[in-house]
Amino acid sequence: MFLNSIEICAGAGGQALGLEQAGFEHVSLVELERPACETLRINRNHWNVTEGDLRHYSADKWKGIELLAGGVPCPPFSKAGKQLGIDDKRDLFPEAIRLVSECKPQAVMLENVRGLLDKVFDGYREKIVCDLKKLGYIAEWKLLNASDFGVPQLRPRVVFVALRSDAAEYFTWPINSKIAPPTVGNVLCDLMAVNGWREVQNWKETANAIAPTLVGGSKKHGGPDLGPTRAKKAWAVLGVDGMGIADDAPAKNFTGMPRLTVRMAARIQGFPDSWQFSGRKTAAYRQIGNAFPPPVACAVRIQIQSALNAAAKPKLKRA
Repeated sequence: MFLNSIEICAGAGGQALGLEQAGFEHVSLVELERPACETLRINRNHWNVTEGDLRHYSADKWKGIELLAGGVPCPPFSKAGKQLGIDDKRDLFPEAIRLVSECKPQAVMLENVRGLLDKVFDGYREKIVCDLKKLGYIAEWKLLNASDFGVPQLRPRVVFVALRSDAAEYFTWPINSKIAPPTVGNVLCDLMAVNGWREVQNWKETANAIAPTLVGGSKKHGGPDLGPTRAKKAWAVLGVDGMGIADDAPAKNFTGMPRLTVRMAARIQGFPDSWQFSGRKTAAYRQIGNAFPPPVACAVRIQIQSALNAAAKPKLKRA
């Protein structure tokens, strides 16, 4: 049975795709950035995509919907920034709470960066839980690593799930797959070899671990790269040049460390090869780097759906 959902701050559709794989249908997706909106429309032309500021969006018409989900902006909580939290104008958690009060979904799922679990934000997280409790929800936070769900990078993300009290008792977090994620070499070998690169097998043996966390970067900076100095060093250990994104795979006689292409980065993030990205290289890579891996979103959404289905079943009366 398909359940309906609203997706806020939808980005390139990582969460939305994972949600779809878990059996949800989108009635509305909201995203500010035009290239990301075009990505959503290219891949799913039947999706109802609203391009604009979430602060001007209303969810009144979707009262009683099964799920409100999304990934609100991470800069207010990222260690790479000033961690201003509620004092950061980009903080959209209050808007998410507003939308919950408007449409009163059966469940809520939001994701953000690991920094949100820092002690400095203890009070902030408690306030969100209390605000949702007043609206009739039981909520909790959980740190999930993408590598535990088959994604070839660590990528720790904080996931927030809230369910109405009648369904909350049935919710459990997804269990780690217990299967080691594939290495960067195994995941990308065929893409690195498309132009007949002679050294691809040697490179595959070097790239014998999972990737560092992909980052989308700031629009204030220049072209795309694979993150700060520490991340670039970690990529170098895997035989990847993290100073930028390549237009194509290595040529036949290429020597040195290759760079990832947009498609390679998308695979590292857990997107299927069929998923297209709108915009030039920089815009496309930033969409990928800021996305929530679809396999992780799918795993959490399956648990949410299971809880909602269990709550909907008539309870047996005790003799």
